[in-house]
Amino acid sequence: MRHNRWGYYFLIPFFLVFIIFQLIPLGTTIYNSFFEHYFRNGLTEVGPNFVGLANYRTLFSSGDIGQYFKNTMIMWVMGFVPQIIVSLLLAAWFSDPSLRLRGRKFFQSVIYMPNLIMASAFAMLFFALFADTGPINTMLLQIGIFRAPYKFLSHTFSARALVAGMNFLMWFGNTTILLLAGMLGIDQTLYEAAEVDGANATQIFFRITLPILRPILLYVVITSLIGGLQLFDVPQILTNGQGGPNRTTMTLIMYLNKHLYSKNYGMGGALSVILFIITGILSIIIFRINTRSQQ
Repeated sequence: MRHNRWGYYFLIPFFLVFIIFQLIPLGTTIYNSFFEHYFRNGLTEVGPNFVGLANYRTLFSSGDIGQYFKNTMIMWVMGFVPQIIVSLLLAAWFSDPSLRLRGRKFFQSVIYMPNLIMASAFAMLFFALFADTGPINTMLLQIGIFRAPYKFLSHTFSARALVAGMNFLMWFGNTTILLLAGMLGIDQTLYEAAEVDGANATQIFFRITLPILRPILLYVVITSLIGGLQLFDVPQILTNGQGGPNRTTMTLIMYLNKHLYSKNYGMGGALSVILFIITGILSIIIFRINTRSQQ
């Protein structure tokens, strides 16, 4: 116990930060979700008035939360599927000693670089590139693919594809590094034994590499899902906060931001609690699916 107490002493700063900056705000958010908060007539504050579950009923009765959840999940899937495929291919490529790649460290650093760029800068770059008079439209017109500038942000699929594409570019490098670390930790004797038994590269990848990488893949899926549900900055800047066209790129956090901007902390708290519950349920479902597949 005398030795163990030093470990507890070093954990005290973590618990203090967690309680002050996470646990207390979480409790405050849940508390505020049962009240109405809003301003009227300039700075004259109305509330807080206890309304019970009225904020939750308002959110579900409007139907907006279902549409915004659908938008969020569609854009997350559009970005995550190519992200995990490309990351697996790159990680397998970098970890294969038989290829003897030159400059492997350099390329690993380069693919991680987009993760260091602010999402707002990425959004502004794509906004300029895909504008009606931007370089992408200019190139497409010169090639002859279009006769008139294509309005990327005025069509549902292209607007969602831009958001998903930006998230793919920002995060595939981080995912590649995680998967690469897992692949480099696999015992090479397993691959040698499989090759002796006559297994080809595809069989080795699906029968040895993927099963061993399952815990890391589970971590990547859950963390990416949580990040996808928190998608805000890219569509906020790209669509000027409107979620266009016709609110098809409006996410749950953008919807939450509108309530917070209008000082309606009760609705914002209720939406935060719902988002917290959705994240927990989806994470549990993914974890259970992974556990059953292992059995």
